[in-house]
Amino acid sequence: SAQEMKHMEKLSSLFQGSGSGECQRSDPPAEREEPWELIMDKKHFKLWRRPIQGSHLYQYRVFGSYTDVTPRQFFNVQLDTEYRKKWDSLVIKLDVIERDVATGSEVIHWVTHFPYPMYSRDYVYVRRYSVDKENNLMVLVSRAVEHPNVPEDPEYVRVRTYESQMVIRPHKTFDENGFDYLLTYSDNPQTVFPRYCVSWMMSSG
Repeated sequence: SAQEMKHMEKLSSLFQGSGSGECQRSDPPAEREEPWELIMDKKHFKLWRRPIQGSHLYQYRVFGSYTDVTPRQFFNVQLDTEYRKKWDSLVIKLDVIERDVATGSEVIHWVTHFPYPMYSRDYVYVRRYSVDKENNLMVLVSRAVEHPNVPEDPEYVRVRTYESQMVIRPHKTFDENGFDYLLTYSDNPQTVFPRYCVSWMMSSG
């Protein structure tokens, strides 16, 4: 994840004013994956997607920046499940199921509203974070897991495919305003919308 952030930083000058529709890595042709397609381009927020091979789904990537909050504040908001219940009106349930003191990993159960008439979705995922002072980075990674304490509930649709990686790079220090962030995300919410419908929702919502 940290290497991906470095790659994006190298290309960031290209993004500013180039209007390029794709973001390609400089990997050898045999190793190159599907190219990233730019679908939203704003001054401090750029959104790409690329098809996940063998499925109708996309992987998404956001590269953005803030100038009026500190990296530590932003990072703490990502981790604070109790605070999210206050600001995110879509949350039905958000609980830490288990913690591993040795690694800092946490298993989270998250239930969220989906647009009517769809059922709400629930996620069970493990997350782990790292504050790398030497490289001036913060990293938060998550992926779906099974957990015996959270069986499926017929009220919700269980999302079994989910992963995200967030990297935060301070402009100066962890406690001074200003940072860039890179979020790479994919999941399978098991909707039946065709791709063009999902594309419209992503670009307009």
